[in-house]
Amino acid sequence: MFILILQAIWLYIKDLAGKDLDYITIAKFMMYTIPVIVPLALPLSILLASIMVFGNFAEHYEFAAMKSNGISLQRAMRSLTIVIATLSITSFFFANSVIPWGHFKQLNLRNNIRNMKPSMAIGEGTFNEIGEINIKVNKKSGERREFLEGVIIHKKNPKKPGNYTVVKSKKGELKSSLKSNIIQLVLTDGNYYDELYPENAQKRRSAPFVKSYFDTYTINIDVSGLNDVDMDEAKVSDNHRMLKIKELNTSIDSFTNNYNNNIATYRQVQLRKWSPESLTSVVKDSTSEKGNASVDFFKNLKPFNQRRALESAVTKVKSQKSSLRNRSFQMGEERKRITKHKIEIHKKFVLGVACIILFFIGAPLGAIIRKGGMGLPMVIAVIFFLAYHFIGIFAEKSAAEGALPVWLGAWLGTLIIFPIGIFLTYRATTDQGFLNFSELKETIGKWFKKTPKNTTSAA
Repeated sequence: MFILILQAIWLYIKDLAGKDLDYITIAKFMMYTIPVIVPLALPLSILLASIMVFGNFAEHYEFAAMKSNGISLQRAMRSLTIVIATLSITSFFFANSVIPWGHFKQLNLRNNIRNMKPSMAIGEGTFNEIGEINIKVNKKSGERREFLEGVIIHKKNPKKPGNYTVVKSKKGELKSSLKSNIIQLVLTDGNYYDELYPENAQKRRSAPFVKSYFDTYTINIDVSGLNDVDMDEAKVSDNHRMLKIKELNTSIDSFTNNYNNNIATYRQVQLRKWSPESLTSVVKDSTSEKGNASVDFFKNLKPFNQRRALESAVTKVKSQKSSLRNRSFQMGEERKRITKHKIEIHKKFVLGVACIILFFIGAPLGAIIRKGGMGLPMVIAVIFFLAYHFIGIFAEKSAAEGALPVWLGAWLGTLIIFPIGIFLTYRATTDQGFLNFSELKETIGKWFKKTPKNTTSAA
């Protein structure tokens, strides 16, 4: 858990660094992170602990003593099996209540921390609204991320909407105290563009503007809204990781109904737009000619009007292709959202089942390798768990994209490690090693061994 908490802090270091956070806020972030990483920490801990315990037994010949007194491996595992089963059932209720709460609290706290200081509110490569300006930077550096490179600023004008003033500079620096309500943005080596908007329409056609060069330019920004951030404010509450099973089912029903209604409405619109009567009316509008909606209507047009009709048709087809791409992307995002909610329901059951299966992998594996402690068992446990974890991530993303069924995407990792658990339990129960390389070599040799041909002697 400690290692995974450090990994989570490192993952979100950009949101946390340079914010002058107090110890209470840091403690809250770590507390909210603990439930979030339980799906990683719990199965790995069970796998590692089972390998260590049973490896310790085997290393000190305690299993030999048990078997000499008629105690089999299954009987030695019985009490721990009951404990693991109880822990698995508890993990389901934990995944359905505490983990969604942890995601809810952590995500909202991260968003509030991200909006605290202007140096962090400015993201690289995107425009960010701070006070009365929109600012974009290519790169940030420095201990507090106060040094900026490639700065572009759009200044707002309360009297008229739009971006009429643009400031560009090669470098910039955010100065003044982090707790101050006014900060100074000092720009160096840049240009100032101010688009003029004359009252005369004729002059507006020439798009006049004023351009000036500066060595140093200072902008004062009011950031009182950034410094008065409520850390307990919750703006995000509809993420699929924040919901319980009942709430997930409700959201799935609502999203599915909206998805089906959108498809039905879009089909009706397309049928109306692409019916023969509609296409004929488009041709008439583009050519200003009247006629019956017959097959020969286009042939009866003048050459000039035929060309105009074809141009209108090409424009309509291009517009329709663009509309179809946008609609397809929108429908794909809606399907992906529904799939993620369905996967989240399965994942609440997967956690408990994975704990049981990983125990039946770790315990026999520890008895087979006959090694306790934190050395070899740690390596083996991490290898098994990483394989299980990455298979789960790959399957989940494939299911979200529609390449796998939802249930298979959620359970694929568990289904793969299940036969491994059966195999290792059988090998440990029958006092066999992990793999008998001599038997394996003999079996492979039989496959490739050439069978002699039957020769018959001539009579």
